[in-house]
Amino acid sequence: MTSEGITKAMELAEQGGRVMVATADADGEPHLATAGKVARRGANTVALDEWFCPRTMQNVAVNPRVSVVVWDPRNGDGMQLVGRVAEVEDLAVMNGYDPRVEPAEPLPQVQRELRVRVDEVLHFSRGPHSDVQE
Repeated sequence: MTSEGITKAMELAEQGGRVMVATADADGEPHLATAGKVARRGANTVALDEWFCPRTMQNVAVNPRVSVVVWDPRNGDGMQLVGRVAEVEDLAVMNGYDPRVEPAEPLPQVQRELRVRVDEVLHFSRGPHSDVQE
């Protein structure tokens, strides 16, 4: 069922659904970010592509557990993909940042792809729902 749920989420994203990723640090402090693109990378893996903020990346480094929500705000319905970040790939660095030349602060903006191995797919809704796996 996980694969079918991921397929539903990908279809929703292609139709203009919003994509968000929730992370937490080692102490459980939550953080929410948006993702510009989401794509399938295998039966149970999705890739999120965005200029993720430093907090998202710091959280993933110490706690790879994430929740990815693909949501249609028009009807309040969507899918939640719960899993782990299995891999991170840097895609682009703004202004050609070079840590050997540039100062460490502020951190450079980096476009990254987070590859998430999905363990569980849940229905996501602003209305009543039971968090039963799809």
